[in-house]
Amino acid sequence: MRLREHPSLLGRDLAIFLIMAILAGCGLVYEYLVSHYAGRVLGAMETAIYGIIGTMIVSMGIGSFLARRIRDAHSGFAWLEVLIALLGVSSVLIISATFAIANLLPHVIGQVFDLPPDLLPRGGGIEWARQIAKVSPYVIGAILGILIGMEIPLIARVREALYGEHLEHNTGSIYGIDYIGAGVGAALWVLFMLSMDLTLSAALTASANLAVGVLFFVLFRDKIRWPRLLLAAHLLTFLLVLLIAEQGQEWETAMEDLLYQDHVVFRMNTTFQHLTITRRINDPRKAPVYTFFLNGRTQFASNDERIYHAMLVYPALAASARHDRVLVIGGGDGLALRDILKWEPKQVVLVDLDRELVDFFTHPYSVDGEVVNQALLELNEFSFSDPRVQVHIGDAFTQVDALIEAGALFDTIIVDLPDPSHPDLNKLYSTRFYAKLRNLLAGDGAMTVQSTSPYHAKHAFLSIGKTVAYADFAHVEQYHHNVPSFGEWGWTIAVRNGAPARTRLARLDEPLAVDDGWTTRGVMLAAFEFSRHFFDDVPAIKVNHLGSMVAYQYHQNDWRREQGIFTPFEDTQATPTKETQ
Repeated sequence: MRLREHPSLLGRDLAIFLIMAILAGCGLVYEYLVSHYAGRVLGAMETAIYGIIGTMIVSMGIGSFLARRIRDAHSGFAWLEVLIALLGVSSVLIISATFAIANLLPHVIGQVFDLPPDLLPRGGGIEWARQIAKVSPYVIGAILGILIGMEIPLIARVREALYGEHLEHNTGSIYGIDYIGAGVGAALWVLFMLSMDLTLSAALTASANLAVGVLFFVLFRDKIRWPRLLLAAHLLTFLLVLLIAEQGQEWETAMEDLLYQDHVVFRMNTTFQHLTITRRINDPRKAPVYTFFLNGRTQFASNDERIYHAMLVYPALAASARHDRVLVIGGGDGLALRDILKWEPKQVVLVDLDRELVDFFTHPYSVDGEVVNQALLELNEFSFSDPRVQVHIGDAFTQVDALIEAGALFDTIIVDLPDPSHPDLNKLYSTRFYAKLRNLLAGDGAMTVQSTSPYHAKHAFLSIGKTVAYADFAHVEQYHHNVPSFGEWGWTIAVRNGAPARTRLARLDEPLAVDDGWTTRGVMLAAFEFSRHFFDDVPAIKVNHLGSMVAYQYHQNDWRREQGIFTPFEDTQATPTKETQ
């Protein structure tokens, strides 16, 4: 039969296309929803997003094959939408509950057996629980992908049953409307849902699933088995959707709080990352300790961040001939900026990707009449409000190009970026990026790069130093110091011309020109000392060229070894010895 010969079928056919378009949008939102939340709890946003989306795409292919095993396309499709809505609306809560249980389990066992905090169980079943939690986003994504993948084959069979014959362009038409619907779903996610609470986004998406499921039921009720049971399932799922829309954020927040040792006082999603602030009161007579997390990873703790930032900032500034113009890459919390301003520069240019993060550390942020970031603004001493500071928002890799084109030159460069813990950051640890920074550095200036932990991520640390050296700096050295919140931490310092930074620091007079109450010439010089054989592996360490992913892979592999998870890095040059992290 042809459509023009049977105009009465036009309404149902258009309804099928509408259903498919809406479901395609829902499917894409579910992909983004699960992957975005996985990035938050796993702490590697880009890796999780790409991994979850890839898993769901493969699973959708598997679902397409499995759809042929469903004999009744009408009933199968109707029940499928209930299942997708049920799993979609609860996906975030299932993942958060899995992580919360894995994190809470050692403490529960400790309380049952009255164990001290330093003897809580870590291995065996505890490690299994943690691994299950880490895999749970991928499992949820795979199941959702299989269910979503069944939709197109089933709806294609429904459409052919409507006409009573094979339709020549049936698959192409359905895929066409599917792509359009997915595009609309992507636009809705970016424009509206990304800034919503994830449980509310899930509830809205599941509601759309249920709505089209009801529409399909109305159109093909006479062909659907167990119609009353199906309507009951729709009703119960809808009640769950309403409950999650109302209480989901509170539940998810309560479970997320279990992931942190201290009390969570604030959390926020920006376009790029998830911010969490915790508070701990060690002594009522002293200020609370605030810890700041990005995507679950510790960025600083207020009781010891001055050690980290002093070691990041002071050696480079002390080794530079002048401090008139300073460039900061990263450092959106304003803490490095605070210490730089003490050296009385004429101008500081700071480049950061996340405008919302910078704004949070610039202006008071009120929630229910309380300024939740007041302690952090006081910690960075309102450094972003200093008129000498210029903030450039954007990807540092391209923002640096704009500075080069403008002929900018800086006396000191401070690179304060997160570890290369996911692929998107790898380019900011590459020879190409460091070569760009060299073009911005004055001939008698110095550059410092945050270089992860030389103890926990030794290969990554050494690779960063070797990569900076490859960018044609005259002298490159590495140093380290203990920061209690992180453990042993390291930095790389480079000069474009003249004497090495360590030699320059040794020539300084005591006391230093700027007094932070902690840093001395002796402290800085001692930081350059390593154990006797620490650098023996350097000849075998790879340089991180743009696109090579060397820094990322070293970092991932090092941390896995630290956690006792041995997954060999396919590297014929780097020879494992006693790597940690």
